[in-house]
Amino acid sequence: MFALISLGLVFYTIYQLYQYLFPSPNIDPHGKYVLISGCDTGFGQTLAIELDQQGFNVFAGVYNPDSMVSLTNQLSSSATVFCLDITQPSQINAAFEMVREKTNTLHALVNNAGIDQDGMIDWITLDLMRNTMDVNFFGHVAMTKTFLPLLVNKRDSRVINLCSVAGYLAAPGMSSYCASKYALESFSDCLRREMLPWGLRVSIIEPSFMRTPILKGHVQRMRDMWSGLSTDIKDRWGEGFLEDLIKKRLNNVFIQYAENPIKVVHAVRHAVSSTVPHIRYRPGWQSSLLFFPLSMGPAWLVDQFFMDKGTDPSVLPAGVRTQIKA
Repeated sequence: MFALISLGLVFYTIYQLYQYLFPSPNIDPHGKYVLISGCDTGFGQTLAIELDQQGFNVFAGVYNPDSMVSLTNQLSSSATVFCLDITQPSQINAAFEMVREKTNTLHALVNNAGIDQDGMIDWITLDLMRNTMDVNFFGHVAMTKTFLPLLVNKRDSRVINLCSVAGYLAAPGMSSYCASKYALESFSDCLRREMLPWGLRVSIIEPSFMRTPILKGHVQRMRDMWSGLSTDIKDRWGEGFLEDLIKKRLNNVFIQYAENPIKVVHAVRHAVSSTVPHIRYRPGWQSSLLFFPLSMGPAWLVDQFFMDKGTDPSVLPAGVRTQIKA
């Protein structure tokens, strides 16, 4: 077994080195149109600027109307910035008509929009779960199905879905986010296999913690969620558990060493531009060197990774402490 693993690592290293030394050529961006959702900030905004500079005709969808002017000022006259809420069918249909007025062929659809709402399963509401799924999954499904006719008008078009480490490794306190990303992963695989005869390429981006606005405000959102819980749930977990959870979040080494988001932008740019885009990209050391190998391990080992072995009994959930004392 050790020999097989070692051999696999050797071949993987050689393959990665070959790709680095002999990269596949890029396509000619002239006359090619790319649609990106979620361009208000972060990956989407930077990607829109880079692809515009590269020579693509960019359609940049923003959720907040206030983002339109600032992004428009950073793009060339060939780019189009417009409002897009991917949970609203009317706005998706309006975007389709707008794109179709300019071209009947879409080179790439980048499904980038997303939200992150964390909380223990016992804490979150079904409405929160549905809202997360609407944005992170159903919205991308709706975008893909709507723009599929423009994508398959020529071979070698592509769909790029911004997924996450959370799409292959589920962490406690992230059930709604992980569920949405697992769903997007499986949808992407199905789409790729179904559309092979059409020559449609589907790429999945799986980053870990990156220094983007989505990381900000986690602690406050957790406190807001806690304040809205019923008394019995608060009693079951206890204030001490909440404060310990917040402390761990603030001291999370992976968040403290969150990586440069440009790694994700470059991965998406490669998926859009390369003549041979990858099926999966795991930008950054956290995703490629730690979390993905961990996800391949036995379930009991992964469970141990997420367990805090040094937990002080005083910060266990209040209900658990009551059971221990009984």
